[in-house]
Amino acid sequence: MKPNKQFRLEDFPFKHHINTRWRDLDAFNHINNATFLSYIEDARTLFFKRWETNFKEKSLIVASVKIDYISQVKHPSSLIIGQKISRLGTKSFDVSSVIFSEKTEEVVCISTVTSVCFNFILNQSVPVFDDIKKDFKLTI
Repeated sequence: MKPNKQFRLEDFPFKHHINTRWRDLDAFNHINNATFLSYIEDARTLFFKRWETNFKEKSLIVASVKIDYISQVKHPSSLIIGQKISRLGTKSFDVSSVIFSEKTEEVVCISTVTSVCFNFILNQSVPVFDDIKKDFKLTI
């Protein structure tokens, strides 16, 4: 399987640009694997702002994170994180994120994050919010 051919930047309706930082490097002089999670989290946080969530009755919690590392990234680099809702459940949904090199549009990392809609006042999961369902329709 060639991930670079499987994903295209134009397949993702939501995009976030990020530049690597010197502090992101590890002892092997490439961007540390753990840093990719921070990049994805940064993009996901901006994505979630679309839905006007809060920390009370309309919130989200992360249930699972899966990351596949495809290629190394050297510093300095400019990256684009493409995001879309790839699965919609009753109370949960998946956000697929693919990190592309801005220069070549090659895939460097693939991630799926499962989030659960949550009401902290009731302390329980709730049905997927309508805003999320609308964004899912953009990707099918």
